[in-house]
Amino acid sequence: MRNFKYSIIASITLTIALVACGGDSGTSVNDDNVSSSSVIQSGDSHEGSSNSKQSSSSKKGDAGTHSSSSGQAPSGMTSSSQKITSSSSVKTVSSSSVALSSSSKQSSSSKKVESSSSEYVPFDHFKCLADNWNLRDSIYKTFVDPRNGRSYYYYTATSYKTGRSVTVMAENLNIGEMVLGENDQNDDTKMERYCYNNDTTYCDKYGGLYQWAEMMQLPSRCNTESCSDWIEAQHQGICPDGWRLFTWRDYEIVKDYYDKYDEGITPGLRSQCFSGYNTSGFSLIGGGLRTAEGKFKKLTEYAAWFRPEEYKNGSDVKAFSAIVSSLINDAPSKDEDWDLKVKGFSVRCTKIE
Repeated sequence: MRNFKYSIIASITLTIALVACGGDSGTSVNDDNVSSSSVIQSGDSHEGSSNSKQSSSSKKGDAGTHSSSSGQAPSGMTSSSQKITSSSSVKTVSSSSVALSSSSKQSSSSKKVESSSSEYVPFDHFKCLADNWNLRDSIYKTFVDPRNGRSYYYYTATSYKTGRSVTVMAENLNIGEMVLGENDQNDDTKMERYCYNNDTTYCDKYGGLYQWAEMMQLPSRCNTESCSDWIEAQHQGICPDGWRLFTWRDYEIVKDYYDKYDEGITPGLRSQCFSGYNTSGFSLIGGGLRTAEGKFKKLTEYAAWFRPEEYKNGSDVKAFSAIVSSLINDAPSKDEDWDLKVKGFSVRCTKIE
């Protein structure tokens, strides 16, 4: 009986020992610890993947790849691991996107400030008028060209020799779509202009530059052939309604101002913005010219304009012109100044009375 009890006690003791040691079973708390470690490793691995995606976000497919440091995630934990890493990925990318968006807004704000500080201010044409000599600002009036809303100063000039008067613009005309200097103004369906150095800010200050046919609003072929039959006595050309192109007769009236300061014709025609005294009130400004080769030259040195007249010399058809220089005081000549029609000169307009 005692032996039987001892046998039972020994058997129970052995069973307890086996249970305490975990026995041969491959599943216990220790396995849970391993699985937990695998999940943590998988998370660490994905954090590295998230960092990689932040530095190379344009690559596709990274979000669908989840691996532990030892290769495949343990069986049964892949779904959980993916959810954890997916959540981490969303939070990380979202946070990064917000930061990037905020940075972009700051950058955009910075650009706005920069743009505001460098905004172009239209040229004040009033400062080139003769308001500080024998002519005062009261002689000037303004006119708005309804075709583009551009405002112009104009005045009435009277010859002290003949008493004749003309009302003329005190600024160069500025209208039309800008074309590059290398091209001719050959689109007869619209008005075109050159801007010095292909920069519209020069047009704002000095006015546009126009080939003869464009100034006359005749077909562009009139730049290379005679179109004298189409020239009218009061040729409007590119000027607004109620205005016409500046003629030699207009020039003679303008230059015959009473020059009590004896400054000569060209200094009196040139504005203070063009090395002159502007005692005539005409306010010439040196807008330069566009050459026959499509180049721009002599800005601030030349004021040049065509007359609505052709000059014929055999087969060579040109147009009468006038040039006033800031460097010399020579006045334009009625019969000796002409030039190629394909050049680009300034335009002045006279009011039709």
